[in-house]
Amino acid sequence: MKRAVLVICDGLRADMVRPQWTPHLCRLGARSRIFNRHRGVFPSTTRTTSASIATGCLPARHGLEGNAVALDEGNGLIPLSVGAPDFRDRLRAATGKTLREPTLAERLVDHGGSIVFSNVSPGAAFFQDPDGYGYVYHRAGSFGPGLAPIDGSESLKATHGAAGDTAMTERFCDEVLRQRKPALAVLWQCEPDHSQHAFPLGSPAHLDAMAAADRNAQSVADTVDALNADGENILLIMASDHGHQTVDGIVDLDALLMEAGFKAGPDSTDCVVTSQGFSAFIYLDADHRGRADEIATWLESVDGVGNVHVGNGLTAVGQRPGGALAIAVDAENSDAKNAYGIPGLSTAFANRFSMTLKDGHGDHGGLGRYEQSPFLIVRDGGFAAGSMCDVESSAVDIAPTVLAHFDLPTGGMDGRPLERE
Repeated sequence: MKRAVLVICDGLRADMVRPQWTPHLCRLGARSRIFNRHRGVFPSTTRTTSASIATGCLPARHGLEGNAVALDEGNGLIPLSVGAPDFRDRLRAATGKTLREPTLAERLVDHGGSIVFSNVSPGAAFFQDPDGYGYVYHRAGSFGPGLAPIDGSESLKATHGAAGDTAMTERFCDEVLRQRKPALAVLWQCEPDHSQHAFPLGSPAHLDAMAAADRNAQSVADTVDALNADGENILLIMASDHGHQTVDGIVDLDALLMEAGFKAGPDSTDCVVTSQGFSAFIYLDADHRGRADEIATWLESVDGVGNVHVGNGLTAVGQRPGGALAIAVDAENSDAKNAYGIPGLSTAFANRFSMTLKDGHGDHGGLGRYEQSPFLIVRDGGFAAGSMCDVESSAVDIAPTVLAHFDLPTGGMDGRPLERE
């Protein structure tokens, strides 16, 4: 029986998959196909990447622009966190839909179905299957087909952190992989991302979180190995959604835009900033979109701003021009090392929705070298064992790879099936 299992170690950048830190993933990689030039999407945030993994599409097509976005719910543009449990419903109410493209859960509904276990933010979990074609389990709410609530002992009550990931993994291996056996099973750990935001990269707490994620990944791999030995045909994909870099200064774009006369006030709806961490989006209402080029030119002189993307420049980074999202900026960054010797420093943009943004800690969301270097390991399903692929791959290639494993159409996606050998 053909099945596919996807495991995400949130925020684990490729150069940190090392024998001394993640021995299990390294041993798995030696027996699998490693994709050496794997990249994320822009912004390199979990919620956007979750939608890209689910749909095989860039944000320009699936419509979930970032970790935080601006919506007009009837009284002008306001900033909203995509991570909030109610965001899915607010997006549907404001726009008439959730994602603009079908998810794997929708595509597989008549081909064995899907089950997602996730311990990241509610939004990131829910956008794996926002319209309820399969099952999604999360500590903020679990849902079955038709978004029917799953309550009581059948729901997921995992704590947010390594211990919760481990408990979730144990249940996933037993209940989902061995018993329920959906066509697609997804396990999305919150570590090491959760600890990388809270502690410096390379610190003991960070290394402990990586080790826990590594052990959980091995538990899934062992379970899949046993099932394949019994005659199943399970494609195993181990990956991360993005990497991390170290925060090196914080820029308050809202304050600077007000000082420059481009924004009327802190809560005005004319010009709205949503931080993605190491990038930021500027939304303009219909009466102010004509100022986009003027604002973009001014942004080029702001300390901490790297590149400014406007008009066709948004298309080039996978976003859709022509709407309220008028400008995106990424941050200045370097290969300099932090206090623990981990390379990759970036300016961050003040984030009203983050309680962990802090100088010296980890973050992501931009186009920096390390945050844009997640890892990808694929085993079985016809992929050459002990091989490496030097062709660039992306998060949008995961969904078409899963569909190709089931001999299902992959049309309408930005990604393509990964090369097997």
